[in-house]
Amino acid sequence: MYKQILKATYFLAIASFLLFVFISYFSTDNKNRVISNRSNYNKNVNKQISDLPLLKNDTSNIIEYNYEQLGEKKIKKRYFWKLLNDTK
Repeated sequence: MYKQILKATYFLAIASFLLFVFISYFSTDNKNRVISNRSNYNKNVNKQISDLPLLKNDTSNIIEYNYEQLGEKKIKKRYFWKLLNDTK
């Protein structure tokens, strides 16, 4: 008898918690707060972007890559399972 009452109490507590979360999450107050926070965040980001200084590009002809040698590098194959078998 006590187990059934205890199970019913647990079920009611969990159900009421989920109902409370559902109602508060989908309320109009929460939706308005989310929209307000998003608009404030966008305004702050746009303000910070507009305040960034532009720097002069001075990196022309500084680094020259030799692409022919990059393709010739060979990567050593690793044999992980072979290493495990060799330890026996």
